[in-house]
Amino acid sequence: MKKILKKIVLKAAVSAYEKGDLPSSDFPEVELEEPKVKTHGDLSTNMAMIMAKTQKMQPRKIAEAILNNIEDPKNVIDNTEVAGPGFINFFINTSAWHPFLHQIHEQDASYGSSDIGKGQKIQVEFVSANPTGPLHVGHGRGAAVGDSVASILSFCGYDVEKEYYINDSGRQIRTLGLSVFMRFRELSGETIVFPEDCYQGRYIYELAGSIKERFENQLKKKDEEDAIQFCAQYAADNILNSIKEDLDIFGVSFDNWYSEQSLFNNGKVDSSIKDLKKRQIIYEKDGASWFKTSDFGDEKDRVVVRQNGLTTYFASDIAYHRDKFDRGFDKVIDVWGADHHGYIPRIKASITASGVDEKQFGVILVQLVNLLRDGEPVAMSTRKGEFVTLKDVVDEVGKDAARFIFLTRHYESPLDFDLELAKKKSKDNPVYYVQYGHARIANIIRKAREEKGIMKIDRDDKAIALLTAPEEIELIKSMSLYPEVVKASALFLEPHRITFYLMNLASSFHTYYNQGNENPDMRVVTNDPLLTKARLYLSLAVQKIIKNGLAILGVSAPEKM
Repeated sequence: MKKILKKIVLKAAVSAYEKGDLPSSDFPEVELEEPKVKTHGDLSTNMAMIMAKTQKMQPRKIAEAILNNIEDPKNVIDNTEVAGPGFINFFINTSAWHPFLHQIHEQDASYGSSDIGKGQKIQVEFVSANPTGPLHVGHGRGAAVGDSVASILSFCGYDVEKEYYINDSGRQIRTLGLSVFMRFRELSGETIVFPEDCYQGRYIYELAGSIKERFENQLKKKDEEDAIQFCAQYAADNILNSIKEDLDIFGVSFDNWYSEQSLFNNGKVDSSIKDLKKRQIIYEKDGASWFKTSDFGDEKDRVVVRQNGLTTYFASDIAYHRDKFDRGFDKVIDVWGADHHGYIPRIKASITASGVDEKQFGVILVQLVNLLRDGEPVAMSTRKGEFVTLKDVVDEVGKDAARFIFLTRHYESPLDFDLELAKKKSKDNPVYYVQYGHARIANIIRKAREEKGIMKIDRDDKAIALLTAPEEIELIKSMSLYPEVVKASALFLEPHRITFYLMNLASSFHTYYNQGNENPDMRVVTNDPLLTKARLYLSLAVQKIIKNGLAILGVSAPEKM
């Protein structure tokens, strides 16, 4: 409706100028908003106030000039008014909303999709947890955000590739190997002092036990360093397989799993460092190699090769991000935990130094999840290896509830996740309330088929004309906004916009349906065949959008609950 009205208003402004009612042809873009007060109309614009300076006229006079030149051949506008200092309020004809229902039915699963991406190639890299332990709830939120962002972008015409970066090199992998090896020795009867900086948790014991059962004799023949490396490889491979299984259960898949170690094996870390040294962007100081990140917006220079000759994580990340753009991505989006905020400037510096515009790189920072049970915090201790894993959460509340609730707030805000609330079958549980809307409509359609013999719900303009109740028009208005919500979600990389939209749409439908309990005239399935057909057509459109939106978020839309 905004698109339709924008064309009408702009054409009226041009006409007013051509007739001499307005002195200037300098018109701003027409912006339309839904007034907070319903008595102020369906849509409103402050265009006249913005134009006051260039037109050198009072805003109300400008507004009147525009309205005097309105041409509305399709009879979209029922009434107009100039309000306050110069707002133009539009009241839309009831019948003008009905075509949106046809659009929803015709486009079906593609309703809300667009081509704003125009095939632009985007990589979304997310989760990328070190294969040193199970995924926890924080990883789950990052997984839900990254997967949904990728899905939204794809729905809007971008060519999207999802990638998991496996940190399978460096100090943390050796620490994993040492942790498992020490527990192996302990299980073999040795008395040991377990290092404080090693990984805690029952999973380390389980890995050590598995190695003892399968490779005890083989491991005892190795010297200590080889044994640690063996334990590291075995543990990392097993943990990574568990991560893949957990993500699969969570409904997350990746197009590519990229190994950090491969950057060393194929020489990309060395070649990146040599290239930057040649260009004098990396320099030597105190026996170490430093990147001139301060020349590219970072607060200070960063070490890429230590005095002992070992590379830093930053060296790997330089090579990794250079490789991303070498693979032809127009834009790269990394999804990180909020604690990585300070790391952004140095990565941007490395990208700029590589000759890539930093605008082609974006970071989504995902805040922490506070896990609750009936409002009380769930005790966890990362130091002791005692934490609730993503698998624990999914096993308890289900994939759908976990994914949806992870997306109910902007990722930059901390999230309270109440395990008991996620299992409730009530309107207090957001995912249940939205899914129940879909299932309720499926039940209505079954009832219409069984009781009224309505086997097909299709377009009937005579029937649709009967949809005049304010609640029905509000539902259609809400559904007409869905493409705009999806587009904004893609442009701002904010999947919670779709979550909120679905919650509001489901709530509106439940309210509409429940009115039939008090007023038989408002029931969806009535004794009037034509009105029943119209309301089923309306309800089915709501169902299609709920299913559409849930699919983008990776959540199922059940027919029965």
